[in-house]
Amino acid sequence: MRQSFGKVLMLLMLAGMLTACGSKTELQDGYYTAQAAQFSHGWKEYITIMVKGGSIVSVEYNAENASGFIKSWDNAYMQNMLHTNGTYPNEYTRYYAGQLLEGQGDGGIDVLSGASSSWGSFQKLAEAVLEQAKQGDSGIAVVDTSE
Repeated sequence: MRQSFGKVLMLLMLAGMLTACGSKTELQDGYYTAQAAQFSHGWKEYITIMVKGGSIVSVEYNAENASGFIKSWDNAYMQNMLHTNGTYPNEYTRYYAGQLLEGQGDGGIDVLSGASSSWGSFQKLAEAVLEQAKQGDSGIAVVDTSE
């Protein structure tokens, strides 16, 4: 009798642990994108992640103009922003993307001085792209990033 009780107790503990592990929604393997619904200052921001083995393995965060030109390639914009804000797209896009990759979507993203507007957009886009990955939905999520 005592042995049966021990087995039942062990099974209940094991079932509880398995239920707790199963409560976290896993990321589905694939590529996922979230983009801003509107242009801001001539740019539309986006995040694309690649998930492999249930983990984020790459993150691209950037913005493009109406013709598809990538913001971090715009040297004139970069120079102007660096002198007025102390940062520039090549720096803050990699910084925010790196934090998302490192934290795997579980940690907060620290704001980079001079890029707080992009930080706000990044937060909204990251939330949407992670939801896409949890659902396994490879369609592009369109997100209202206006403040």
